[in-house]
Amino acid sequence: MELAARLRGEAVATGERRLLVLAGEATRTRERAADALDAAGIDRAVTTYLGPGQPLDCASIDSRDSNELLGTTQTALVVDCHERCEPNTLGRAVGTVAGGGLLVLLVPPLSAWPDRRDGFDETLAVPPFGLDEVTGLFRRRLVGTVRDHRGVAVVDVDSEAVVCDGLVDPAPTLDSGSSPDTARETGTGLLGQAEAACLTGDQREVLGAFERLRKPGRALVVEADRGRGKSSVAGLAAAVLARDGLDVLVTAPSYQAASELFTRAEELLAETAGSFDSEQPHRFDTGDGTVRFCEAARAADLPGDPDRVFVDEAAALPVGLLGSLLAADGVAFTTTVHGYEGAGRGFSVRFRERLADSRHTVAEAGLAEPVRYAAGDPVEVWSFRALALDARPPVAPVVAAATPETVSYRQLTPAELVADERLLGEVFGLLVLAHYRTEPNDLARLLDAPNVSVHALLADGHPVSVALLAREGGLSADTRADIYEGGTVRGNLIPDLLASQLRDEAAAEPVGHRVLRIATHDAARSRGLGSHLVEQLRAYASGDWLGVGFGATTRLLGFWRANGFGTVHLATSRDDRSGEHSAVVLDPLTPRGRALKQRHSRWFCRRLPGTLADHLSTLDPDIVRAVCRTIDRTPTLELAAFDWRLAAGLPHGAAIHGTAPRAVRRLAFRHLVAPETETTDRAERLLVRRALQCRPWPEAAAEWPSQTACKRAFGETVRTLVEVYGTEQARDELERLR
Repeated sequence: MELAARLRGEAVATGERRLLVLAGEATRTRERAADALDAAGIDRAVTTYLGPGQPLDCASIDSRDSNELLGTTQTALVVDCHERCEPNTLGRAVGTVAGGGLLVLLVPPLSAWPDRRDGFDETLAVPPFGLDEVTGLFRRRLVGTVRDHRGVAVVDVDSEAVVCDGLVDPAPTLDSGSSPDTARETGTGLLGQAEAACLTGDQREVLGAFERLRKPGRALVVEADRGRGKSSVAGLAAAVLARDGLDVLVTAPSYQAASELFTRAEELLAETAGSFDSEQPHRFDTGDGTVRFCEAARAADLPGDPDRVFVDEAAALPVGLLGSLLAADGVAFTTTVHGYEGAGRGFSVRFRERLADSRHTVAEAGLAEPVRYAAGDPVEVWSFRALALDARPPVAPVVAAATPETVSYRQLTPAELVADERLLGEVFGLLVLAHYRTEPNDLARLLDAPNVSVHALLADGHPVSVALLAREGGLSADTRADIYEGGTVRGNLIPDLLASQLRDEAAAEPVGHRVLRIATHDAARSRGLGSHLVEQLRAYASGDWLGVGFGATTRLLGFWRANGFGTVHLATSRDDRSGEHSAVVLDPLTPRGRALKQRHSRWFCRRLPGTLADHLSTLDPDIVRAVCRTIDRTPTLELAAFDWRLAAGLPHGAAIHGTAPRAVRRLAFRHLVAPETETTDRAERLLVRRALQCRPWPEAAAEWPSQTACKRAFGETVRTLVEVYGTEQARDELERLR
């Protein structure tokens, strides 16, 4: 207990945090946590417990709800890892503790912890593998990091032994002086007050960047590590804009996540003529403008037509929702560089492309100097290493000359990665920067999950292209029946989908491998390295098929098609995290795999036209075209003489498309899937919009100067299709009407 007091004393004196690890029997660690908080002089009112139940007399959050911590600031946070140690949860927790605070981890005895299995391990035990096949390497590595990092104390509560005291002696002292940048002269009025309220020069620069949002048609992205004051400066900026008459709508994963923004806005506006609406407690009316909160799902509709939108903790929101907010006249996004907000890199990898293509002029700003705790904080350093939050791919020069002929392929074992921190960091860093879903949990997955393997192309020992492969399928008859009847099975995405949603119980019997992630270094793109790695995966896979599930884009569909994969499914709704419709593609490796692929390609051909006219009626026509090109099946036309007469009569105006559209729909689909003649991109998009998606003529004519010109082009395209795919009688009908 003396150690807890000394740790807190150092934390307060330095403005840093300290980490206290209490290892031992669960009940005893919880009791000792209470004693440690008392000894450190930390009131329960400023303490939060993250874990099962409420063993401490303080605010409690279940570990599965750790997203509630986003945007909050804690003086003391107790994280109970006995029943569930999840990397995403640790990542969210660490960043919330303020300088002078204490982070307390409750864990089993360190010597036994790596060999124990908990609730998170159960998510890694993918059938047909059992819990005893989860390796525990992530926690073995985690134990090593807490043993040897400065500022991290470890106490064995069962024996009352201090394993390491975590004290930094002599403790560094806070610099009480102000830097010239911090002390510079501020402006006047409320903006001047906001500048004076900034704690660092970084914040003042970012506040200036927010000022650009006074003009419409601007977007701002503010990126920084945790604890740099992104939300604070956003709150100051929102207050200034509201005082100048703008309506600022704020959204975030929750109001709690945006609470710091509202706190700073309220503090700045406290002396102005403004008040919170008692009926809408998350709204501040300055008398000129407003700062108001709206939950993310509703914010997508821009209720009340706000002048500006501020998105706090943007990386934790679905990409599709973020895209909806670009309809506002001005928008600002604040997001975390490391930690992925516990929701992957959807913002950085996927949304940035959409933002760049928007009508907004985009500016970027960053914050480097911490405000929540001192620079060089040992707990931040520990968390970055423990969770690989600072993992980076190799520097460009070492892989810039890589080609398929110069690289070497290797399967990297988990033990090999744990033993080589440089290699682990480069592999994981490449996955983080290249894939929107990569998150801290994936570090544990690639080290511990028995169904996952890591594959890489290496240039002088550095990864230039990396893939994660997951074994799926080979499920028992009982499991297959359970899936078919509405059950679910962990980690078997493709067999689960085919057996349940697509009603093919037998699809879960063949063994396959799904490509979870594949990434190539930016410095070595477009040289065939990704395709070369796919060839190595094909040689490695011992099952019946290779498969991939991904957010469908024209680039990705083209890549997988070029590598021999065919689409068997396209989701009818958008994925929350990618903002795109997920596609599933297969490449058969055995006769059983070919039979699976053939029947699902056949079924996909049957159902896709119907979904395009319904749930997929607004899907980008270029995505539809790309999907059609990846179907390994030639659709049958099955048109009667009556249908051909209707199609042949349309180019001359003798027939009306809307009267009987079936003939043209089937012709269009046949051509887009297996073309036997060339048509222009514009003509094909018209076929998609009008013939397949059944959009009205005003929408179908988007690329034409008039509806008349569009209808004429549509008729000429149909004429071409009848000439190429039609029967002799259909061509005679065309000639008769010429």
